[in-house]
Amino acid sequence: MTKEGPKYKRIMLKFSGEAMMGNKKFGIDPDFIFYLADEIKELNDTGTETVVVVGGGNIFRGVAGSKEGMDRTTADYMGMLATIFNGMALQDALERKGVSTRVQTAFEMKAVAEPFIRKRATRHLEKGRVVIVGGGTGLPFVTTDTAAAMRCLELNCQAIFKATGVDGVYSKDPRENPQAKKYEELSLDEAFKSDDIGVMDNAAMDLCRTNGIHIVVFNIYKKGNLKKAALGENVGTVVS
Repeated sequence: MTKEGPKYKRIMLKFSGEAMMGNKKFGIDPDFIFYLADEIKELNDTGTETVVVVGGGNIFRGVAGSKEGMDRTTADYMGMLATIFNGMALQDALERKGVSTRVQTAFEMKAVAEPFIRKRATRHLEKGRVVIVGGGTGLPFVTTDTAAAMRCLELNCQAIFKATGVDGVYSKDPRENPQAKKYEELSLDEAFKSDDIGVMDNAAMDLCRTNGIHIVVFNIYKKGNLKKAALGENVGTVVS
């Protein structure tokens, strides 16, 4: 553990599948994966225990598939498989950096990953391993945002770290409205009730609000931000 010491002992790191594309238009960008592995390793070295949930939108989005006429349940299961592809890619990058990692899935895929078992995941975390949870909740019609909130509660994480491409939460989309106001802090009630503030989907936000889970929104593309956020530095927005 560093002399500074982390503010958070155990966190849920959530980022979208689209982030995995890096500078590509589809699939997985190896450069970004290795960059992300470096950021997680730096965090892991502070003593913070890390659970990761990643989306699958860089490969397949269930909602998009259903809009094209595909059965929604089938499309959602395909999206869940995409999150496992991403989890395996991140595991490979982390292991290459010397970080012990386990992928656990919401439905059984024993040839490539462990099934999600709460007690086993907790034991991995206590041993300093990064746990990547793939397959969402294992159920259709549920987003990976909600999966992250559920796993956060199950594994007693102190906060959800929402990795994004902007440096916090704004009153409007700052990419469309330069006059948008950035929040340093925001209440879960405010974020839940506002139509303009998009932190996580409503089901995930309601779980966080009901159970008092903090959400730290920060820019993952700025090197060192993940560690700084875990140490309690102001690098984004804290929704609490």
